[in-house]
Amino acid sequence: MHFQESPHAEAKLVRCTRGAIFDVIVDLRSGSPTRGQWAGFELSEQNGSMIYVPKGFAHGYQTLVDRTETSYQVGEFYAPETEGGLAYDDPRLGLQWPLPVAVISEKDAQWEPLELVEPEVRRRMAVATAEVTG
Repeated sequence: MHFQESPHAEAKLVRCTRGAIFDVIVDLRSGSPTRGQWAGFELSEQNGSMIYVPKGFAHGYQTLVDRTETSYQVGEFYAPETEGGLAYDDPRLGLQWPLPVAVISEKDAQWEPLELVEPEVRRRMAVATAEVTG
């Protein structure tokens, strides 16, 4: 589950152009009534659906079929120094992936649960949320 902190917080528009994915967003915005809650959506070549991921949300997806392709439109340039992430199997978040997680990048396997990084995430997202609302 990835996110970008301020000043490079990203809004994204995600679409699956081939195959199918299960796309997940987690609200990390400070003060949000849905903070810590997640939602998942199936995006596929067949359904043509897209998802908008606002600033202040973590985002990740699982491919559901081989040879899947996605297309992203992102509101900021990628800045690796402002990247953060959360463990895909964080028990506090309770993400329910449709398939067992069989392949994960080395980098993504290193992300920690929200409980361990919450003070830092809360600080980062407070700044990002203030930029959006203020």
